[in-house]
Amino acid sequence: MRTTLRNANDMHSERLSPLDRAALSITAHVGNFKFFLGIFAWTAFWLTWNLLGPQQYRFDPAPAFVFWLFLSNMIQIMLMPLILVGQNLQNRHSELRAENDYVINVKAEKEVEFILLQLERQSVLLRKLGEKFGIDPAELADAL
Repeated sequence: MRTTLRNANDMHSERLSPLDRAALSITAHVGNFKFFLGIFAWTAFWLTWNLLGPQQYRFDPAPAFVFWLFLSNMIQIMLMPLILVGQNLQNRHSELRAENDYVINVKAEKEVEFILLQLERQSVLLRKLGEKFGIDPAELADAL
């Protein structure tokens, strides 16, 4: 009996709640180079403005940069758990794909074993037919 496998990507998508989807989206966006460049540019601008900008417009004076540290820590505190949740969801997806691969490999192994048995049976039958009709086994092997 042949059973069909479901697509692991579809199965994973069906199991995701809206919050899971949000966590995966945030993980995907935070974990790319554009986000890094954005944070780097924001930090560079912030520090440069508060070091070199007009004195009356500096809002987070050097060397403390207290407000910048506060905001940076808040971003980290908020993103770290979301990134961990997203990574756990990605890990579950990977495990689902690995299970699917295992099932496919087991099926393929059984099919290969069946095919090899069939080929062995055919070889035996061909040898018997060759013997029956007086064909030399070496000639039969060359013909195959």
